[in-house]
Amino acid sequence: MEGTLTNQIRLLRFMHGEMTQAELGAKVGLTRQTIAAIEAGKYAPTLTAAFQIAAVFQVPLDQVFQWQAPPR
Repeated sequence: MEGTLTNQIRLLRFMHGEMTQAELGAKVGLTRQTIAAIEAGKYAPTLTAAFQIAAVFQVPLDQVFQWQAPPR
């Protein structure tokens, strides 16, 4: 099933002291390049990584990632 996964990572990084992609990556065990790809919507994180990213920002998962199902 196709759909669109969007995220608020860039906004959350900005709201948390302008955290860099590299800093976020270090906190969750991913490279800066992987964080950049997730943030740009070019790569979907694992469920574990998604929860880890939400935990860094201390917000629920659905405040970081949103899923838009395709129209039927």
